[in-house]
Amino acid sequence: MIKSDANTDRWIVDPKTGRPIPPMEQPGYYPGFSTMGQKSYWDAKTREVVEERVHHAPPIRFFSSEEVATMSAVADRLIPQDDRADGRKIPIINGIDERLFKEELEGYVYEDMPIDSKAYQIGLKAIEAMAQELYSTTFATLDPIRQDLILKSIHDSKPIAAKEIWSQMSPHRFWALLLGDCATEYYSHPWAWDEIGFGGPAYPRPYMRLEGGQPEPWEKPERRYEWLAPFTSISDREEEMGGGEHPRQGGTH
Repeated sequence: MIKSDANTDRWIVDPKTGRPIPPMEQPGYYPGFSTMGQKSYWDAKTREVVEERVHHAPPIRFFSSEEVATMSAVADRLIPQDDRADGRKIPIINGIDERLFKEELEGYVYEDMPIDSKAYQIGLKAIEAMAQELYSTTFATLDPIRQDLILKSIHDSKPIAAKEIWSQMSPHRFWALLLGDCATEYYSHPWAWDEIGFGGPAYPRPYMRLEGGQPEPWEKPERRYEWLAPFTSISDREEEMGGGEHPRQGGTH
């Protein structure tokens, strides 16, 4: 019997039984699949790059200790990993930190945005100010529902506090930057590839069955299961982002 507590309330739920599904070594619809099991088919350099992602997360060099606490809590709400067992959680903020430390950009900056490193400093400062203004505590110590309410207001491009700080840049564009970076870091990790059944790099061995939806010989069959979002989430629905135009269009320089 699973006893409900602060942790189990954050686990995903089996809709048939109403009981939380405990964290797994490998969540997703492809049990038993291992991308790293294909590494003998990769060239040496590809294997080196992919293994580095698994065994050596980049050190934190850009974010301050206070920003790490805030950013970790934010990433945990944007891409929750409560369905992953301890030791199998993907280090999201380390890769973002490395990109910001090296000042690596996408080749453009929006007219109403500072460069990415400055945008993160402003955005994390604003999120902390929102938590203090609304609840008199840090963002990381808020319960998940209150964290979601703050983040949802940024998603909607209508921040519910810290208006003066948000006036320095577009909440809409910061949300797109933040969510895009978190998703990129998560889904570039081999453990996430296991979760979605992705076989990893197709070099030098190519993918053969490109039509008809047929699986490759090394792929595992999909085994779906139904689940509900945790009780501590308000984001179990699909919505358009606030802010007007698509975050990847218009106003760059």
